[in-house]
Amino acid sequence: MSPRGKTRTLALAATAALALLLSACAPGSEAPAPSTPQSGATIEKDVSKMGEATLTVWDQEVRGGQNEQMTKLNDAFEAKYPNITIKRNSQSFEDLGKTLRLALSGTDAPDVVQANNARNTMGAFVKAGQLLPLDDWAKAYGWSDRYPASVLKYSQYSTDGTTFGSGSVYGLPQVGEVVGVFYSKKKLESLGLEVPADWAAFESAIATAKEKGETPLLLGNIEKWPAGHVFGPIQGAKVPAEQIEKLGFGNAGASWTTPENQAAAQTLADWSAKGYFNKGVNGTDYDAAWQKLTKGEGVFLMGGSWMAADLADAMGEDVGFFAPPATAGEGAHTTGGTGLPFTVTAKTKNADLAAAYIDFITNEDAMKVLADTGNLPVLDTAAHAPASGVLKDVYTAFESVTTDGVLLPYLDYATPTMGDTLGDSLQGLLDGRIDAKAFTEAMEADYAGFTQGK
Repeated sequence: MSPRGKTRTLALAATAALALLLSACAPGSEAPAPSTPQSGATIEKDVSKMGEATLTVWDQEVRGGQNEQMTKLNDAFEAKYPNITIKRNSQSFEDLGKTLRLALSGTDAPDVVQANNARNTMGAFVKAGQLLPLDDWAKAYGWSDRYPASVLKYSQYSTDGTTFGSGSVYGLPQVGEVVGVFYSKKKLESLGLEVPADWAAFESAIATAKEKGETPLLLGNIEKWPAGHVFGPIQGAKVPAEQIEKLGFGNAGASWTTPENQAAAQTLADWSAKGYFNKGVNGTDYDAAWQKLTKGEGVFLMGGSWMAADLADAMGEDVGFFAPPATAGEGAHTTGGTGLPFTVTAKTKNADLAAAYIDFITNEDAMKVLADTGNLPVLDTAAHAPASGVLKDVYTAFESVTTDGVLLPYLDYATPTMGDTLGDSLQGLLDGRIDAKAFTEAMEADYAGFTQGK
């Protein structure tokens, strides 16, 4: 996609402020779960039979190709159904986060809204009964067949908001994100290395690059969250996926203080101690780090798919991308997710129309529009891949991870405070202030404190 680097950056940077905002007015545990208003009734799927109506949609698709794809899809919807007028309110991620809470609790709520997947947003709205569970429409439209379970789970909560990653469907995303490894093809060739086919080969390539005088890994972690996109794939290669999912979704039944998690933390600490990263990672800006790759100052850069367009603009065909699986030939278990899902508010007066709109902007034709406007479509991704270049690599990797591997949640999803805990702990692990055991204990304290208190 015209990658959502800025969107994801804003999302993470705003986490703490948004958590405070939501916690200040978070609903109590007694808040009733909403019921689907047409449960048991026939769902109308033919929009042309719904009469003259206005559908109010709030989204945060404000940049470049993001705005372009929404404009095209909204125009196509109105052209197909001239009886419907779409009233679009497009805001930045930060602004939407600030205004949506009040809008959902007010008397003039929109019909369709994009809601951040995380517990402190979508989870809070579900718990407050402010979003509709969409299971009846999911069945009517076949959304469970359209979306692989590995993707759909990012829009699922129990109706009381306590369980994330399973339960009722509350929305559908349009775009995907995957964390992997960018690299310079020229650097690999000069080092006599092939693109690593699995995790062991990747670790061997890092060691070889260091031995030959290169900077193996680039990281800018002054903002604290980028190191999570290095640790996440390491954890995915060493810890059972079902354990990471419970930890990342903030669901009970797992623990950070396991030998596997400690081994993952030790790997990151060892990489730092061996000098595999550029000097001063905790004082280096995120953008400065990826720009070093474009200048030939490093070999590998672990990060998200949203960086692909900027890297391609600077490096052309020299940049590639892969997501190393634990075992060659299998799908990788790596960090990733989706764009903000489109949801239906509990106060809508036309849930059938809202659901039909969401179906329209996430169908097969919509995925082509997304690809044509520089976005990473969340479905049938490989089929829409460019013929060559790093975006082809990204599309192929996302398809592989979501169909043959496991798309693991961002670890800061877990609790309202986990973003800070993870960021501080990873900085300490990288600069040697804490060891792997202390890292897992800090993470466990946050996770267990949240899951046991729910």
